[in-house]
Amino acid sequence: MYKKIISLLFAMMMLLSLAGCNTFKGVGKDVQSGGEAITTGATRVSDSL
Repeated sequence: MYKKIISLLFAMMMLLSLAGCNTFKGVGKDVQSGGEAITTGATRVSDSL
């Protein structure tokens, strides 16, 4: 019983997260922009040292 509820909740969370990005391509763009932000921040810190 609990496994079904947990599975249903997990599936709903996955659907909501995919709906936010609309497609897997959107997920890739989100991850890429996050990586670029980290790289930019690291470069700024490195330059200020």
